[in-house]
Amino acid sequence: MTSPIFQLCDRYVARSAQLDPIMATMRGIVGDGLPAGTDYSPDGYAARADLTRATLSALDGLTPADNDDRLAADHLRERLTADVALYDTGETLRQIRAPFGLTQNIRDSVDLLPRTGDGAWEAIASRIETVPTMLESWRVGLSVGLDRGLPAARRQVLESATHAERLAGQNGRAGTFEAVLAEHGDGPLKERLSGAAAGAHAAYAETARYLRQDYAPRAAEADGVGAQRYGVYTRLFLGAEIDPAEAYEWGWAELHRIEAEMDDEAGKVHSGATVDEALVILNDTAYVEGADAYRGWLQEQHDRAIALLHGKHFDIAEPLRRVDVMLAVSSDGGAAYYTPPSEDLTRPGRTWWPLGGREKFTTWDDLTTVFHEGVPGHHLQLGQARVAGERLSRFGRTSGVSGHGEGWALYAERLADELGWFTTPGDRLGMLMGSALRATRVVLDIGVHLGLPLPPAEAERHGPQWTFEVAKEVLLQRGRAAEHQVHPEVVRYFGWPAQAISYKLGERAWVAARAEAQQRLGADFDLKRWHTSALSLGPIGLAALADVLRGLDA
Repeated sequence: MTSPIFQLCDRYVARSAQLDPIMATMRGIVGDGLPAGTDYSPDGYAARADLTRATLSALDGLTPADNDDRLAADHLRERLTADVALYDTGETLRQIRAPFGLTQNIRDSVDLLPRTGDGAWEAIASRIETVPTMLESWRVGLSVGLDRGLPAARRQVLESATHAERLAGQNGRAGTFEAVLAEHGDGPLKERLSGAAAGAHAAYAETARYLRQDYAPRAAEADGVGAQRYGVYTRLFLGAEIDPAEAYEWGWAELHRIEAEMDDEAGKVHSGATVDEALVILNDTAYVEGADAYRGWLQEQHDRAIALLHGKHFDIAEPLRRVDVMLAVSSDGGAAYYTPPSEDLTRPGRTWWPLGGREKFTTWDDLTTVFHEGVPGHHLQLGQARVAGERLSRFGRTSGVSGHGEGWALYAERLADELGWFTTPGDRLGMLMGSALRATRVVLDIGVHLGLPLPPAEAERHGPQWTFEVAKEVLLQRGRAAEHQVHPEVVRYFGWPAQAISYKLGERAWVAARAEAQQRLGADFDLKRWHTSALSLGPIGLAALADVLRGLDA
């Protein structure tokens, strides 16, 4: 028998899955009788906000019985409070973002549905059949937002239109669900799936037309969201409030520190080489050709990381000792991402790797991302929550905080370096470049959305104010992003306020908590035990992370 707080968490997860089955699929939540699609109209968002408020009200009447109860209650309250704040500011009526926006989420949710078992292809057909209704409900909400004076940024509108056109199969490309038809082949639902795909492609085409012709002329010119909206997104992604000026200054200092270390590491690739010269050498020598070879190399590295980690630095539960590598052929994003196992563990953890129009894939710079997305990063953290059993509430097992999760994953890259997993100078330079990219995200995201000037020394190099072109230049030259990543990454930061800062600021919180534990415990500090205990707590907002981790040895 679970506690009243755990029961409330269970009810919230079950009801929210009914109201938002797309998000339920993305999070791996399973349940019988879920609808095929999500209502993105104002009524749909209002229903989800009503559920959130009712859950918070019920939570206020419950008293935690033990520490597990307290953690469950604190996490539920922190997350739902952030969600309500987002709704109350009207942000749900202008949520247009690329490349990881609603159009992509709907498409990804089809890829994440099971392919085997009774009714699997029926569920896939039903999901694709609901795409027109989902996209129409989204357009309805966006139009209401415009009428209420809540426009999205024009850049996000046009980028999302381009993405919708690609999914629709326009401009000489195949529609995105053609791959699903090929996967099903001549099965019994061939005709139904074909009709569903045609309808979904037409809906994506209509969405693209709406965004370009109806919405874009009324969209906002400014990319930045300003201090008030940024504060709402900061609480959503970090689970904490920050001092933006302090974080901006720290981000530049961190970038300078990493750049100095990169200079030293480049000389290990080739004696006397600059970073640019080292990159030329690595790009010409450390690569694989072809998508199949790329996927094979990635899978080999994931498997190797699990073998290195299990039993030595972590105890990895048996269901988590495999990560499936997927090529994200439908994604316009420049960055890899991770989807967790389903809560019943029938769907494995997967890492998704965009191709970016490439046939040649450098490996020296992707190894660090393997550790970030797989183990000891997202797969270990989110997978550990999945197998935590009754100690975590269902909400704790299936939700997260970006600052906590992305911070851990970036900490995992640092840990891999400490464990000596970057066995060549090129691999370690790749790790440092990844860290430089995340430091650049901090200054770029805060600078753009709050309209902060570049520091004088940086202004001389890049310009005094953040613009889209300045952001691309800084990301390319200072963040050392690959050329195919630069445009989609900057678009992403401009349309997803405060998400980009969660990596470095989250890592800073994890590193500080570990350092404090080491100092407090001295010779009694055990890294493996600390990691296991920390991950067993489930997701925590950064405002509470230090206090909660401090209690591990209390």
